[in-house]
Amino acid sequence: MAELNIVREHSLGLAKARKVAFKWAEQAEQEFDMQCTYAEGKHADEVDFVRPGVNGNLMVTKDRFELRAQLGFLLGAFKGRIEAEIVKNLDALLTLPSTHNTTHHAAHGTEQKLSQPVGQTLARKRLAKKA
Repeated sequence: MAELNIVREHSLGLAKARKVAFKWAEQAEQEFDMQCTYAEGKHADEVDFVRPGVNGNLMVTKDRFELRAQLGFLLGAFKGRIEAEIVKNLDALLTLPSTHNTTHHAAHGTEQKLSQPVGQTLARKRLAKKA
């Protein structure tokens, strides 16, 4: 089994890093058919992701992103290409000037403690905006 370990230092702080990580999870779901679960913590967040042949997590802190993944036998042959794509996507998100407007706040402005699939979170946010 091939392993990936990608580390990126940043100076965004946890609030902005959280937005970047959430956007990364959205992209992973849409572009790579991953199932992502985002869990917010007081000092760090974790995005767990899985699909056939891949599982891993992205740890997010105020100054660091650390992605660890295990690739199954078939995908292990493409480790270099997969790693390059992940690095490209993460680096692109880290260099965005506004880090997008995606937030994890309820309609009342209080922070939610998330530990659920990203797609369900997005659906709940859309419903909250309509109410």
